[in-house]
Amino acid sequence: MQSKPLVVVVSGPGGVGKSTVVKRLIAKYPQLWLSRSWTTRQQRPGESSEAYNFVTEAEFLKHVAEGGFLEYTNFLGNYYGSPTPKATGDQDIVLEIEVDGARQVLDSDPKALLIFLEAPSIEEQTKRLNDRGDDPDKIQQRLIKSAEEANAGRELGATIIVNNDIEETTDQMWSTIQAHKSSI
Repeated sequence: MQSKPLVVVVSGPGGVGKSTVVKRLIAKYPQLWLSRSWTTRQQRPGESSEAYNFVTEAEFLKHVAEGGFLEYTNFLGNYYGSPTPKATGDQDIVLEIEVDGARQVLDSDPKALLIFLEAPSIEEQTKRLNDRGDDPDKIQQRLIKSAEEANAGRELGATIIVNNDIEETTDQMWSTIQAHKSSI
């Protein structure tokens, strides 16, 4: 029996479907618990208020000063962070975070699993970013940043999964988690 919960880090560039896949993964496998990240960015039109804990920069920085984050980063002008997880019983912890945060988690917990999601193509990624209502300038910034993020994910030894189909991707992620748990 594992002494502490496994930390599963799900990362990848904007528009690859991280939130959609993670939401499905958590719904399908109650053995997993999602840590809800904090952000200083504005809530997108139509985005659930439960997608993040939306806070002001002052609130975020106060929480940083109090040591309240497992990891945090500034990404394209906004802060994002994962609060230090509370005990979750037998559940493993899922963090949906940027690559900078993934690096911080792996530095503090070498047994953590990093799964890096990619879109099947740049055209599909662009379509997904447009469909979710991102500003055209932000879309361009995210697309430029995505190549850097993919390289960083590979350097960190991430398991790379292409998100072609939500069910297949969810099942592949679950299999990856199970294989990782049996290897540690």
